[in-house]
Amino acid sequence: MLTVRENYIRNARFQHPEYIPVTVYVSPASLVEGREELEKIMAKYPEFFPGFVPGKIDYDNYKFLPEETIGEMIDPWGCKWRCSVNGIIGTVVEHPLSDWSAMENFKPPPVLPQNAQRITGDWESERKSIEQARKRGELTWGHIYHGFYFMRLQYLRGFTNLMCDLIEEPPQLWQLIEIIKNHTAEMIKKYLEIGVDVMYFGEDLGTQTSSMVSPEMFAKYVTPVYKELMQPVRQAGTLVYLHSDGHVLELIDELEQAGVQIINIQDLVNGIDALAREVKGRFCISLDVDRQTVVPFGTRSDIHNLIEEEVRKLGSPEGGLQFIVGIYPPTPPESVDALCEAFKKFRTYWWD
Repeated sequence: MLTVRENYIRNARFQHPEYIPVTVYVSPASLVEGREELEKIMAKYPEFFPGFVPGKIDYDNYKFLPEETIGEMIDPWGCKWRCSVNGIIGTVVEHPLSDWSAMENFKPPPVLPQNAQRITGDWESERKSIEQARKRGELTWGHIYHGFYFMRLQYLRGFTNLMCDLIEEPPQLWQLIEIIKNHTAEMIKKYLEIGVDVMYFGEDLGTQTSSMVSPEMFAKYVTPVYKELMQPVRQAGTLVYLHSDGHVLELIDELEQAGVQIINIQDLVNGIDALAREVKGRFCISLDVDRQTVVPFGTRSDIHNLIEEEVRKLGSPEGGLQFIVGIYPPTPPESVDALCEAFKKFRTYWWD
């Protein structure tokens, strides 16, 4: 029987895994909302909640991470974030480079492990953590912060300003692109020196109905940077994982050219049949299960039918399909139970 790590890698490389990998992420907002009722379900399915121990959380004194706490904070790049719901990361409300005159004194933060909003440690601690995970036989990850390039441009300039920049091409834009690219490349280099199985790149490139920019604009401004960052990862034998919310089917050719191997893509926003036609077999699909309609508001039958359809249409005996689902309010605990029940039933569909 394969280990979780071995199964994940074989699935990502279309090398006949034994089951479909599944990740269920419960947001702190849902955890505090569901409390003991949700804990019972998490304890019922330990395969989807590894390491979870019921009864250990003090919900009345729960400490949310700084970026998930109601209020405002400044990230390492100087962007001001505002959070309005405890347990859910907020949005950027002030952009330090909204006026290009600020470029004169702009400097990127230190190249240290970080998420989208804060520096989380140092490289020695990160190395020890990854090495310990490797010794335990776990899958190891290098995490490049969410919003590592295209979104970072938005955070720094503001969405409207950036859209105008892509048309007008001010020299400061190219200067900023180099700064962000070089900063990210140095972070990738650190992770490759440590050695990881998967390198996570996080962006949101789509709206509900289309990509934020045309494929032509993407090919000009984004694909070359992605390629420069991702090719060293592939050359090191590490898997390239790209997350993007939104409709991004128009960008699939560009993402393939850039070097993406595992694509974390939303199901109903892009369409299951369209994913089967355009994405299946070209990438390992890390399918982001709908969290807008079916999961929070659907019946148990609706949820089971959705997972079964996705397994049948997007899976194969060779692998190439994994699931990830985020649990956010107002998803009730019974929907989480239905999801886990469906995952348990259908994750071995292609090998039963």
